[in-house]
Amino acid sequence: MTSDTMDAADTRAWMGRFFAAFDRERQALTDLDRRSGDGDFGANLRSALGRARAALDEAPTATPGDVLDVVSTAFLHTGGTSGPLFGMWFRQLAKATRTEVVGVAELARGFADGTATVRRLGGAGPGDKTMVDALVPATEALTAATGGLADALAAAADAARAGAESTADLVANRGRASYVGEVARGVLDPGAVAVALIVESLRG
Repeated sequence: MTSDTMDAADTRAWMGRFFAAFDRERQALTDLDRRSGDGDFGANLRSALGRARAALDEAPTATPGDVLDVVSTAFLHTGGTSGPLFGMWFRQLAKATRTEVVGVAELARGFADGTATVRRLGGAGPGDKTMVDALVPATEALTAATGGLADALAAAADAARAGAESTADLVANRGRASYVGEVARGVLDPGAVAVALIVESLRG
């Protein structure tokens, strides 16, 4: 990754860091989902990332978008609600990054398009205790960035993590956690935490 752009190799490295971060945090994500949902979040993501790993070993990838298409397809073939939503988010990000190198503008456009798609399909907004609570601030940070790529990614990562942490104080209005109401207050939303891991991994 140069100071201002990233290419397909950089995007593969990003996914590798995310896979490793998920491996470290999988049990914690599962525990969060068990406390607020049906407990299958970690297993579903593990399945998706296992398919993504295998497919990336075989797929030719000339652009960042090619890499993200592979990851998108893996998520879209995952059970549950979150898998397809992550898949559509990655699909929109892939569409915005189909050039040999991309910078802040392309990533911001992809984040914005992906987040809008997730909101439309899932019907959730900020404050509903879902992945959107991390996606929206990360998108806003990238869109507002005026410096180089490293600074923009750092701002997006910090915003995503703050958004994920904010879900502890919320009562869910969407998703499985909405079924348990106050019982899930104090519990981080696992989808938002997963978004934070994705964006933090992008920073490197």
